Amino acid sequence: MTITRRALLAAPAILALTPANAQAGKITLVVPFPPGGSTDAMARLLQASLQTKLNRIVVVENKSGAAGALGAAQVAKSPADGTSFLVTFDSHAVIPSILDKPPVDVERELMPVLLIGTAPYVIAAGAGRPYKSFADVVAACKATPGAVKYASVGIGTLGHLAMTVLGSKAGVEIMHVPYRGGGPAMNDVLGGHVDLIAGSAALVAAQLGTNMLHPILQLGRERLPALPDTQTAIEAGFPDFETLAWWGIFAPAGTPPDVVAAFAAASKEILSEPATAAQLKDTQQMTLLLQDGAAFKTFFDKQVATWGKVVKDNNIRA
Repeated sequence: MTITRRALLAAPAILALTPANAQAGKITLVVPFPPGGSTDAMARLLQASLQTKLNRIVVVENKSGAAGALGAAQVAKSPADGTSFLVTFDSHAVIPSILDKPPVDVERELMPVLLIGTAPYVIAAGAGRPYKSFADVVAACKATPGAVKYASVGIGTLGHLAMTVLGSKAGVEIMHVPYRGGGPAMNDVLGGHVDLIAGSAALVAAQLGTNMLHPILQLGRERLPALPDTQTAIEAGFPDFETLAWWGIFAPAGTPPDVVAAFAAASKEILSEPATAAQLKDTQQMTLLLQDGAAFKTFFDKQVATWGKVVKDNNIRA
């Protein structure tokens, strides 16, 4: 991998502002979820290349619990010196509203470093289920209330919140079956125990093109190239409705701006390498954004406001 002049200039900014005795300048990437998910994969993708670019030891630590709030709190309480970063997922924006007493104020105690990218959520049906569109699901729910069940990766996750909104707009209740992670949720849909799954395109991508799962609705503004025949929610009659998975990096509030900028610059270079960008597009169905600073903050604040309102309006608690 080519090390550019920008990366060489960026690396000393982190080195200079990190205490020499901080475990030889080790950088910890905290993932607030168990190993094996897309966020954990993102952190490990960054890990090896960051070590090379920054000439630092970089480790990934999984700190799961409380809808991602425990890992977020760990980073928020870490020294603001460039030795600790949070690599997280879209549910980070729901922490302020979903928990009664969050252990971290994500808007005050953490600062946005880099919005990596987004991917639409997708609603898909298991093999043998008769639903070819979301209209089919609505019709089934009206005919037999409580008959259709969907899996999500947990209470208060965007899959859960999106289905809550869609059901409300359609005037039906679709029964929610929450799981602790994408693996168990997908397994039960593939096994025929649950009718539908509401997950990120990254979660369902591995099953696209198989006979085990078929997508019925995607929640981006435009159709994914990988799902050219699947309607968006907007096309299905839900104006201006979208739900995007996103991946981002945060630092403890008060981390020096040049340290944050240097880390963001190094991460941008890694993720924009053609092979890496292609991998993220193919495996995660991701649109790479690589937005830092004010742009990421604007995006994040909107996510907090949008999904916080859904949580409060529907009295959803983790």
